[in-house]
Amino acid sequence: MSLRLGDIAPDFKADSSEGTIEFHKYLGDSWGVLFSHPADFTPVCTTELGRVSKLKPEFEKRNVKVIALSVDGVDSHKKWIEDINETQSCKVDYPILADLDKKVSTLYDMIHPNADNSLTVRSVFIIGADKKVKLIITYPASTGRNFDEILRVIDSLQLTANYSVATPVDWKDGQDCVIVPSVSDADAKSKFPKGWKAIKPYLRLTPQPNK
Repeated sequence: MSLRLGDIAPDFKADSSEGTIEFHKYLGDSWGVLFSHPADFTPVCTTELGRVSKLKPEFEKRNVKVIALSVDGVDSHKKWIEDINETQSCKVDYPILADLDKKVSTLYDMIHPNADNSLTVRSVFIIGADKKVKLIITYPASTGRNFDEILRVIDSLQLTANYSVATPVDWKDGQDCVIVPSVSDADAKSKFPKGWKAIKPYLRLTPQPNK
């Protein structure tokens, strides 16, 4: 059965480019982004891993640990990292899981037989500090991901977790948020001291609470 939002992210133990990873223990109290790649030494993946390396400080500011996966082995990963660092002008300093037996790929339903019988699709899982799956996105192997969008989603998810707000269409950090319908106007007065604009009773906009 495939994973769904709200499920506990499956735990696993696997080798990686930075040693053995026990997934839940590795995450600790942090959020996590687990993202898969079809194979080592592939062009689109090379650009993605370089981009994530450059964005790592942004993930760290949000208490998020990033971890990649490919169905190739550790030795291959380490050689590939050399290419990534060279071609993307970066330093990959986060783990790439080795999944030769496809154990993790199977746990996370990363292999889609109608796309490819052996290679993983470009899956993204955002996992909260409670170890629950907060977001799942699946891209085809040919399309590179937008990691700025993944950071945007993390900002939104963390606001929801901490402040009882949702984020409207095309929202960006610093813009108004939506007060969730489960919060009454009476409760909103104490929760949102900056006030809000009620466009409709169910559509109440308030300044971003943590700004």
